[in-house]
Amino acid sequence: MKFFTERKRKKQLSELKALRRAEDDLLSPALRLRFDAIISELQDAPVEKIDEAVARSRTELAGLSLPHRGRIHGFLDLVIVVGLVAFGLRGLFFQPFRIPTGSMQPTLFGVHHQQQENNANPGFGKLPGILQNLIYGCSDADLQNGETDLQIVELQPASKGLFDGTALISSTGYRYVLPGNERQVMDYSKLKDKSFFAPGEKVSEGFVSLGDHLFVERVSMYLSPPERGDVIVFNTEGLYVDGKNGIGRMMLEEAGGYYYIKRLAALPGDTVKIVDNQLYVRPAGAEKFSRIQDLDKRFEKIYSMKGGYHGHLNSFDEKNYQCHSFALGEEFTIPEDEYLMLGDNSSFSMDSRYFGSVPRKNLIGRAWFVFYPFSRRLGAVDRLEPLDVPTGNEPGMATYPVMSLQ
Repeated sequence: MKFFTERKRKKQLSELKALRRAEDDLLSPALRLRFDAIISELQDAPVEKIDEAVARSRTELAGLSLPHRGRIHGFLDLVIVVGLVAFGLRGLFFQPFRIPTGSMQPTLFGVHHQQQENNANPGFGKLPGILQNLIYGCSDADLQNGETDLQIVELQPASKGLFDGTALISSTGYRYVLPGNERQVMDYSKLKDKSFFAPGEKVSEGFVSLGDHLFVERVSMYLSPPERGDVIVFNTEGLYVDGKNGIGRMMLEEAGGYYYIKRLAALPGDTVKIVDNQLYVRPAGAEKFSRIQDLDKRFEKIYSMKGGYHGHLNSFDEKNYQCHSFALGEEFTIPEDEYLMLGDNSSFSMDSRYFGSVPRKNLIGRAWFVFYPFSRRLGAVDRLEPLDVPTGNEPGMATYPVMSLQ
């Protein structure tokens, strides 16, 4: 009999203590004292009066005006806890990024313009607008003038579905919206050449893609050092580009953004040079230079001249920034704890050819998994071989890269 009465006491005490802990943040000082007194009375009650003490504790507890959280409050508590855990996992392990530009194309696609007939996916361009946005990550960029003359006099920031957009304001005050920021719209539309359009003339056509969305895995870089050939996201803190034509020195973040994604081409202690659009590397301790594709097989596709790959160019046609010496054929040794980062799309990549090597502390993580949109690149990053067509003839590539310095 004594066993069962003690068990009843322990059960009631357990429930009371659990409730006390759960409601602690909402209890007034007076309620805390009364709650603690009920627990103490039950705890100190002699064995023969346990049943009476349990009944009295329940009665006294029912008489307390405890704050009521309710189901919604409890649900919100759960959401907050789950959110904090998810945010912690995101920060520690997997971080989502969106590719903003074409600097890693065709390995990864950034924001780019393309025509429906130049896309390998048979469903592309044939779905209603919102489904086209959600499935293929593309927005319609068609704009054809009506029956009267059209003159565009102003461009303003706007939105177009899931996309950033640009509003084209006509001389009559009418407003048209195209996907992409002002620079991107100027790149893919006829606005780069003129602002006046005759009746029936097209201002732009085709589609603009949001770019690939991927997870960056952040843990393995702390377990093993970055390797040649890895596709890596890094920040641009402390990195600069040297201008020419009187521009002067500029922080890379101001020139192109805070996060970049490139392929790691050379390690600390390596000596590099680009000659005739071929990257040569002399690893630390080696006597001779080797072609980069002979040091790591992942670079073979970049020099395949297939599917959009075209090697590493000495520079691209960029008038504003000065090339680093190694990009012009001179030898450059990578400093300790720094890495050489180059874009796969050498024609349109602001990379170490301009801002030099990147410190280890700037590296964020390895590009791991493309989760959006639904394209041939969906899945593990950098797993695909190039399309078996000469560069420049590949289906599904951007008809005009929406270029940025990244």
